[in-house]
Amino acid sequence: MNGVDTGAGPEPEERTPTDPDLRLLRDDGHISLLLGRIAPGAVPPLLTVLTGLLVATTLLAAGHGRLAGITLFAPVAALLLSGLASGHPHDGRFDWLVPPVLRVTEYGYLAVLGLASGVPGPLVFVLLMTVACHHGDDATRPTVGVERPARGAALGWDGRMLVVAVGGALHALAAAYGILAGYLAVLLVREAARTWSATPVANVRASATPGDGDTDLGDPRITRPGHVDGGRPAAGTNGEA
Repeated sequence: MNGVDTGAGPEPEERTPTDPDLRLLRDDGHISLLLGRIAPGAVPPLLTVLTGLLVATTLLAAGHGRLAGITLFAPVAALLLSGLASGHPHDGRFDWLVPPVLRVTEYGYLAVLGLASGVPGPLVFVLLMTVACHHGDDATRPTVGVERPARGAALGWDGRMLVVAVGGALHALAAAYGILAGYLAVLLVREAARTWSATPVANVRASATPGDGDTDLGDPRITRPGHVDGGRPAAGTNGEA
């Protein structure tokens, strides 16, 4: 558990470049991280996020998805319930389900509230796509060894839901969707230029190589014996049978 190698191979809990920390995939904002410091490790993450999803769905259904006072409480309820578990190590058997449940909570809230409240469909789609691109970026970076920048500027799932809720309370829901989508798109391009473009291609290829010694594995220019085209002649035979 302390990361010390006691045997010939790595311990099961040792993380690899393809095994990202689930807490990073949660995409928590500053508020959730602050709530997680109240009782770190004491609140089960999966139970709390499922409860937050249930409460948010119930509030959206009670308001019929349209903008209403009770609907605007949905992100606050989900935040208070799910944010408490942000400090948990997420080492349970089913804790890998936590990030998908948080994605469903956020995407569902943004989609249902926007479409039911008269926000143009294309604008709702653009916002969902920018948020999904941020989440995809978080999930892809660890698999190729690319450094993950600090995500505080992206507001987190909780911050984005609260921004939309505040926009609805100010009767500027469509403007909130548009401003948030534009901001996230600019931030995504900025992060890509600063980190992805600055990462040497050789490092990315090395991280994606299945084996340490098989550097030519998967190279289409190399034909191996037993291939359907008959293979290559062995060295020193000059192509003779």
